[in-house]
Amino acid sequence: MRVGIIGAGTIAHYAHFPGYQKVPGVEIVAISDIDAARAETAKARWNIPASYTDYRQMLKLGLDAVSICTPNYLHAEMTIAALEAGCHVLCEKPMAMNAGEAEQMVTAARNAGKFLMIGFNNRFRADAMALKKLIGQGLLGEIYFAKAGWVRRRGIPGHGNWFTTRAKSGGGALIDIGVHMLDLAVWLMGRPQPVAVMGATYAKFGPRPGRGTGSWGEPVPGGIFDVDDLAGAMIRFTNGATLLLEASWAAHIEKEHTFVHLLGTEAGAQVVSPPAQAKVFTEKEGVSQDITLVTPEQPSGAAHHAEIAAFVRCIKEGVPPESSGEDGLRIMRILDAIYRSAETGTAVRVD
Repeated sequence: MRVGIIGAGTIAHYAHFPGYQKVPGVEIVAISDIDAARAETAKARWNIPASYTDYRQMLKLGLDAVSICTPNYLHAEMTIAALEAGCHVLCEKPMAMNAGEAEQMVTAARNAGKFLMIGFNNRFRADAMALKKLIGQGLLGEIYFAKAGWVRRRGIPGHGNWFTTRAKSGGGALIDIGVHMLDLAVWLMGRPQPVAVMGATYAKFGPRPGRGTGSWGEPVPGGIFDVDDLAGAMIRFTNGATLLLEASWAAHIEKEHTFVHLLGTEAGAQVVSPPAQAKVFTEKEGVSQDITLVTPEQPSGAAHHAEIAAFVRCIKEGVPPESSGEDGLRIMRILDAIYRSAETGTAVRVD
């Protein structure tokens, strides 16, 4: 299987280059990045045959699959071009800038007869997969309420660069890291259809340079910050279930952590990190029971690598990916509704 990677930034080096190289029968034959020096550095580091500054030229190689590892505003354009070139596509989250772009991507995949997978790597954590299996067996019963979030104490990425510029990112903490836990919660809940959202966003650290900055991304002194550094929302689904979501790049909290808490009619559950761990809370014969799911310890990057292995397996076996473009579109519609609700100060129906 011949693979190309578009974008030679941090996520490509952390996840995609090593992930593909761990899968037998797969070769990364080319890398494309608008920064020629960065492309050449990646080419040398990972022993890749060719590098390009124009991804369109790379697509002429007749690749089997492509990973999109670029800033958010480029996801739709590049994904559609790769699909039309006959490639299966793994696109990093968030899927796009908005649901309109996401819908175009899904349509392009259908028209091309190719798979579009979205990079929701938290689904591939060992603890999350173990909990999902138990939920599928009915252990929790009806899941009617959930809370989820990714909150950081100091973690604004690349203050002033594309991460903090809405025209290139689509938003801030909500669309960058909140999207991960939103997807994980909706997936564990069984993919209920969203119907309405009430949301709020804040920017209390980002407008003050030097406050709440993290190590991810290259800062641009004097650059733009016009996005949220904290967001919260309540999401209602057609089946009556409710999800409370929280995301922050910076906040006065004890430490960074991620969480999904689920309440079901037969049991409750949680999957949290760090450390990555899943638990189930239930009772038997009137006695409360806490069950810790013991799963193999995963090294850094393992969930990303498992995601890439799953993408390759889907292509080889002709089986649609678990984290599909349709899943990504559902999440983008929720994100759009949260931002609209935050702007209007009112509840918003999910389109």
